[in-house]
Amino acid sequence: MANGGGGGGGSSSGGGGGGGGGGSSLRMSSNIHANHLSLDASSSSSSSSSSSSSSSSSSSSVHEPKMDALIIPVTMEVPCDSRGQRMWWAFLASSMVTFFGGLFIILLWRTLKYLWTVCCHCGGKTKEAQKINNGASQADGTLKPVDEKEEVVAAEVGWMTSVKDWAGVMISAQTLTGRVLVVLVFALSIGALVIYFIDSSNPIESCQNFYKDFTLQIDMAFNVFFLLYFGLRFIAANDKLWFWLEVNSVVDFFTVPPVFVSVYLNRSWLGLRFLRALRLIQFSEILQFLNILKTSNSIKLVNLLSIFISTWLTAAGFIHLVENSGDPWENFQNNQALTYWECVYLLMVTMSTVGYGDVYAKTTLGRLFMVFFILGGLAMFASYVPEIIELIGNRKKYGGSYSAVSGRKHIVVCGHITLESVSNFLKDFLHKDRDDVNVEIVFLHNISPNLELEALFKRHFTQVEFYQGSVLNPHDLARVKIESADACLILANKYCADPDAEDASNIMRVISIKNYHPKIRIITQMLQYHNKAHLLNIPSWNWKEGDDAICLAELKLGFIAQSCLAQGLSTMLANLFSMRSFIKIEEDTWQKYYLEGVSNEMYTEYLSSAFVGLSFPTVCELCFVKLKLLMIAIEYKSANRESRSRKRILINPGNHLKIQEGTLGFFIASDAKEVKRAFFYCKACHDDITDPKRIKKCGCKRPKMSIYKRMRRACCSDCGRSERDCSCMSGRVRGNVDTLGRAFPLSPVSVNDCATSFRAFEDEQPSTLSPKKKQRNGGMRNSPSSSPKLMRHDPLLIPGNDQIDNMDSNVKKYDSTGMFHWCAPKEIEKVILTRSEAAMTVLSGHVVVCIFGDVSSALIGLRNLVMPLRASNFHYHELKHIVFVGSIEYLKREWETLHNFPKVSILPGTPLSRADLRAVNINLCDMCVILSANQNNIDDTSLQDKECILASLNIKSMQFDDSIGVLQANSQGFTPPGMDRSSPDNSPVHGMLRQPSITTGVNIPIITELVNDTNVQFLDQDDDDDPDTELYLTQPFACGTAFAVSVLDSLMSATYFNDNILTLIRTLVTGGATPELEALIAEENALRGGYSTPQTLANRDRCRVAQLALLDGPFADLGDGGCYGDLFCKALKTYNMLCFGIYRLRDAHLSTPSQCTKRYVITNPPYEFELVPTDLIFCLMQFDHNAGQSRASLSHSSHSSQSSSKKSSSVHSIPSTANRQNRPKSRESRDKQKYVQEERL
Repeated sequence: MANGGGGGGGSSSGGGGGGGGGGSSLRMSSNIHANHLSLDASSSSSSSSSSSSSSSSSSSSVHEPKMDALIIPVTMEVPCDSRGQRMWWAFLASSMVTFFGGLFIILLWRTLKYLWTVCCHCGGKTKEAQKINNGASQADGTLKPVDEKEEVVAAEVGWMTSVKDWAGVMISAQTLTGRVLVVLVFALSIGALVIYFIDSSNPIESCQNFYKDFTLQIDMAFNVFFLLYFGLRFIAANDKLWFWLEVNSVVDFFTVPPVFVSVYLNRSWLGLRFLRALRLIQFSEILQFLNILKTSNSIKLVNLLSIFISTWLTAAGFIHLVENSGDPWENFQNNQALTYWECVYLLMVTMSTVGYGDVYAKTTLGRLFMVFFILGGLAMFASYVPEIIELIGNRKKYGGSYSAVSGRKHIVVCGHITLESVSNFLKDFLHKDRDDVNVEIVFLHNISPNLELEALFKRHFTQVEFYQGSVLNPHDLARVKIESADACLILANKYCADPDAEDASNIMRVISIKNYHPKIRIITQMLQYHNKAHLLNIPSWNWKEGDDAICLAELKLGFIAQSCLAQGLSTMLANLFSMRSFIKIEEDTWQKYYLEGVSNEMYTEYLSSAFVGLSFPTVCELCFVKLKLLMIAIEYKSANRESRSRKRILINPGNHLKIQEGTLGFFIASDAKEVKRAFFYCKACHDDITDPKRIKKCGCKRPKMSIYKRMRRACCSDCGRSERDCSCMSGRVRGNVDTLGRAFPLSPVSVNDCATSFRAFEDEQPSTLSPKKKQRNGGMRNSPSSSPKLMRHDPLLIPGNDQIDNMDSNVKKYDSTGMFHWCAPKEIEKVILTRSEAAMTVLSGHVVVCIFGDVSSALIGLRNLVMPLRASNFHYHELKHIVFVGSIEYLKREWETLHNFPKVSILPGTPLSRADLRAVNINLCDMCVILSANQNNIDDTSLQDKECILASLNIKSMQFDDSIGVLQANSQGFTPPGMDRSSPDNSPVHGMLRQPSITTGVNIPIITELVNDTNVQFLDQDDDDDPDTELYLTQPFACGTAFAVSVLDSLMSATYFNDNILTLIRTLVTGGATPELEALIAEENALRGGYSTPQTLANRDRCRVAQLALLDGPFADLGDGGCYGDLFCKALKTYNMLCFGIYRLRDAHLSTPSQCTKRYVITNPPYEFELVPTDLIFCLMQFDHNAGQSRASLSHSSHSSQSSSKKSSSVHSIPSTANRQNRPKSRESRDKQKYVQEERL
């Protein structure tokens, strides 16, 4: 701005107007020069109307130099005040009158109401006394007169109350209409604020036509709505005075009335419209109404931001008003042109106490406001900004939500999320041997990952996501989309100090997840077996729908128990259920053959229709020879639809069972692609193919109905019976009917012709499964019909003859399910042996369990170790005696779950005492198991297994005399099984050969449980294992002498991809535990005895794991340089035994003899694999019904007769074999001289 009198206004040729003084031109903004009117008389280029207006302004300024010195921009279309008089006072007066007028009315009303109450106080007392008198008269029987005025007043109060309640509901967002109204008011307030931002680029006051100004029309509509909403708020307010003084009310007072004044005056004044920014304070409430803000931190953050921003914008609006207008007492001469955003910048610089000085307040009002604003603004900036930054900084880095990808499944993994557990899980889950894993893994944990774990997630960022949260919080479950997840996997902390507390945490996680989404499939790890019962209490827990609990204690002890029956089996099973990559070694070392077997895993695949009708051994041989696959089990579908468990997994069921359509097979193979051969195999297309890799999906059309079904339907139509009742076609005919159907067309034939022709075809069909090589024995293999075991009864339907003979209605020999041997509960005192009693009792062929624990140790569940050793598919005399050596205080706590098992003894002591170990004849045991129940709360992980390592080294350093010679010299004793060549126990079908004599503890079979994998390096002093070597690559693990629970981590991913895998492994290692049995144990925490019935005895007919010796016997000819494939076929055809691995001496590949007795595991060798005589073959052996006729023999020392009442003596198995009738007579006479002691164990 330039004053005319001060230096010439507008032009150098100012003339009289410039010097006359007083005239001035006000430039309100830099972008509106064209709209300004000049008082310069020499402006000849102006229009006539402009000249007249200028002259009138000049003349008016002469008369009123104080009030009318400033003029405002005027548009040509809008007639405005010709004198340029400012009307800001009119806008401000409308707001002031409204505010103070309403305040006066409210105060006047309250005053009058108070006076009315005081004045009528006496009258009220009179009326009250009158009401009392009327009540008394009414009690006497007189009627009370009705006061019509009171009724009218009551009606009026009721109407006002209803309107007030309705208005309160409308503004309180209690209903959908109220929420919409509140959100709409907030949105329109923000819209009015945006209009203010737009108008702030114009002068503070300007002439505008309401009918032509679009922004003014929109602002008018908004304010009409605000006026209506103000009325609702006023009606709903309980205290009208406080309502009138609210911030929102003050905002309405100074923004709504000026709009109506603008319409009336055709003027616009920015004024106090910036107060609309105070509505931003309610932003957090609006977001809460919309259910966007849910956490306290988010609400607090939005509150701080909204208060800070609204205060900032409001103060900037006030500075913008006073600086562009000037001080009234200075006749508005000291104004300066500032845009609104420059004022925003000025306020931020002021609050931060920086004060650059480039923009500052010039007016007195502006400076006075800045003085007070600095006090409040600085305090707000110093307190709000750090808190806002802290809240933003504390926001979870992994606090987002999972976005599901169409066509891609995802699983949620929670529980114990650490670098070790996650790396082990991902290594197995994302293994390359699996088919393309189109599954995304979402980890949910309440603690943010450390740098190492975060780096692991980044390496697998395409398939892994991490979110911070808890499964106990439904909001976090919604973030990871648990309702659409394919499964939820819960990992447990295997190294925790309190296993029960860890199980309780996982059970709570299951409850939370099932409560949120009952249909979700859950696979959880449990540490203790007895805690599995709590999962059955969850209503939505259903194992039939895929819910599984992987009990680490149950499986760990089950693996160890199977190693007691076949040493090294724990290593083989652990490798089968873990995904291992193939490591090729060229050198001829034991690691080469071991690693070739390690690359095998367990897979499932549906069998081709070409196998339908064939027996299980036939299909198994075909798969092994032709397809290079090892099938060990199938999923059997029972014909009984009412059965609770219609589908059962049968391991090596024998030749009595025929393959059905759609049968699921369990295979051992190196990758999933190889297993597809069993599904694609077609006899018509692949019969002449020798390379199994060429077996792929063929183009021939499979018949809709099998040949057998069509022939059976034809036969049944002739005999006039239904297909279910007709028995004209035998099971043997069904086996080869499909093969015949391809060669001969079907024609209507008689029933007898059908059976005769099919039977003749079966007898004449040659064996074409084995490779064309010369038989090493020079003769044909034994045909399947030559074995007497092939014609046994179907165990699923009828029990064997020996089972019927053993049925005794008065004796309970088995539990109620018929799966385990059972005896009446015994007191622990009856099974405790002193050291002298144990030394007097000659224990041999038994199992020694060295247990470390005390009264405060967590229970490890020894029942899971004993149950597989007491499976009913062993005959009673075949059961190995179990001797526990450890603290009696700990064993008393475990005894409640063990008192129903026979042949169990306890020697109180310590496994570190050599005297205790010698007392139980540890050098004559079949297996020594070393366990520890002590809590693992040691910081140094290397010390977690110190007790087990010390016990193992202690046993290996012991020296023994020739115990076998001592036993043979004793007339009262007898040679333990395996030492006498005439003993059936030495039969290669039923057991492994023992060493001639054990004189050093190194040769004692031991399996040690480890907590920390790296401690395996301390077990063997003669190995060269690197401390960083993975557990499965170390020598103790490969030899089956060490077992760690960490190998069971792979079962989580294996169970997810195939829930039948867990059922199979539990069937293998637990001895036959079923969900029904778990339900019974959950009821009583103990096995319940049951009387033998045909149904329970039929459960005994199931296979078990054994080791086949090749040193002599019917397979001795194959042991010296024979092929593993020939052994496989011969054992399968002759004895229905399914071979699946080799337990070989470590130095068997060396040309020079070695004294080392260590063996290692070879899983699923190829057909051409060469055998050595010292090999032991892992096999699945059928239940032998005839072996139950043998008697149980007991051996004692010379002092055993004096302690016949004690709990003593091991029972040695004498099972029958295929050549049982050739037993030497000397053995029979020796058996007659022995006596049988009926044990109470």
